[in-house]
Amino acid sequence: MQHLGFSHSKIKIGSFDFTCCEGCQLQLANRESTLPAFLELLDIRNFREISSERHDDYDIALIEGSITREDEVERLKTIRNNAKILIAYGSCACFGGVNSLKNHFPIEESIKEVYGDKEIDTLPVRKISDVVDVDLSIPGCPVSKEEVERIVVSVVTGSLIELPKYPVCVECKQNLNTCLFDLGEVCLGSITRAGCNAVCTTGKTPCLGCRGPADDINFTSFKELVAEKKLSIDDMNEKLGFYNCFEEFRHDKS
Repeated sequence: MQHLGFSHSKIKIGSFDFTCCEGCQLQLANRESTLPAFLELLDIRNFREISSERHDDYDIALIEGSITREDEVERLKTIRNNAKILIAYGSCACFGGVNSLKNHFPIEESIKEVYGDKEIDTLPVRKISDVVDVDLSIPGCPVSKEEVERIVVSVVTGSLIELPKYPVCVECKQNLNTCLFDLGEVCLGSITRAGCNAVCTTGKTPCLGCRGPADDINFTSFKELVAEKKLSIDDMNEKLGFYNCFEEFRHDKS
């Protein structure tokens, strides 16, 4: 990304939530050890987890959550028009996230299950890039605090921005973990983009792929491994669909 040449001393930033749990925003707000230095670079214009101030002028807009209502579409377009750079962060914003599970069922059925006969304004779940242009995406559920801070600082200073290209398996092995496939679990670590420091697998929880596909994954070999270990294909497909990150692979028949 090119240096933007901001002329003022502090970069104006806004963080906005749509359909989500706001966990990604909390990740930033709760990082007390580095938060003061991080905020020193920034002029917070809109970030309800940190400040009660509300302003419509910002250089960078951080967007958390997926789009599930018509009013969210219009609000997102307004934010996009006001921002020089729009960053989608978190799996809901980048892929649709857990909310996308709703898309597997008729909307009327989903509404009735939760709200009964009440009228609810809801649409099929969309990721942010389905509605507006996104300049940068930072995946994760929740995001890595260190990664978001590093990338925002890189945007501010005009430095090179890159996400890891390799899979979570690399970080898992660096942490000297026992492979969860050897423990009888389908784990998506071998096909998921690294950057989380294998936090789930280190806790003996299989990777569900919240950071999306790593570059150049070998999905055929992954399926062969699932079959070789005599693990459940249904379990594999359920995990592939959990965050809506692997839809192109989920029902691959090759």
